[in-house]
Amino acid sequence: MAVQRDPRPTLYFDGACPVCAREVAMVRRQAGAEGVNWVDAARCEAAELGPGLSRNAALARLHLRRPDGSLVDGAAAFAGLWQALPRWAWLGRRLGSGAGLWWLQAGYRAFLAVRPVWRRGGTAQ
Repeated sequence: MAVQRDPRPTLYFDGACPVCAREVAMVRRQAGAEGVNWVDAARCEAAELGPGLSRNAALARLHLRRPDGSLVDGAAAFAGLWQALPRWAWLGRRLGSGAGLWWLQAGYRAFLAVRPVWRRGGTAQ
């Protein structure tokens, strides 16, 4: 018997990061957000992370499991999320490959460099 895959993408985010939690809350208010499974990696059961994703990895970077079961992280996860949202799909398509993805990844790496300060509850200078 074949395993039934969820036709929706699943986003794994760090709900203990104030910036991440705020951004996810904003995106969850967008049209089409009900078409995404939202998993707070800081608070979920380990089984909810699925195959190939540890809690530490899920807390370190944004991850998205595509409906086909493949897992992407970082900028590719953002692009995949945006593609699932009608108002943002154009941006996800534009930045989801090539030079757009390269620039998005560079921006995400910069965010990751300051994120530990925010996650601890401090403020970046």
